[in-house]
Amino acid sequence: MTEDPLIQARKRAERAVEGMNEGSLKIAAFQAILTKLLGESDHAEEGQRTSVKPPSSTTKHPDSLTGRILTIKSEGFFKTQRSLGEVREALGSRGWHYPLTTLSGVMQGLVQQRRLRRERASTGKRRIWKYSNP
Repeated sequence: MTEDPLIQARKRAERAVEGMNEGSLKIAAFQAILTKLLGESDHAEEGQRTSVKPPSSTTKHPDSLTGRILTIKSEGFFKTQRSLGEVREALGSRGWHYPLTTLSGVMQGLVQQRRLRRERASTGKRRIWKYSNP
């Protein structure tokens, strides 16, 4: 005879917080753990896989930097050649702030995957990379 999933989740949550001092923090931790456990049991009962994410290019709000760059690409941002600074500004205007050092490696990876193209361009005396659609 199997035990009710609700009772199993409650007992697991109680065991998880049993070493904590009584108070609001313990209550909040118990609630958070119980909510998570109940959410997992709902997905298991429905037969859904909980660890599989949709591809980042199809999500509305991508979680990875690569997905975010591909999002602005799908909006037509790379129709004209763009510098790394322009890419950083476009991401920043959407609330996604990254240093140039982080952007450069991801952009290079997208070029290697042939999702973007880059060319050396001169702006004054400086030579920089410009990125565009392949």
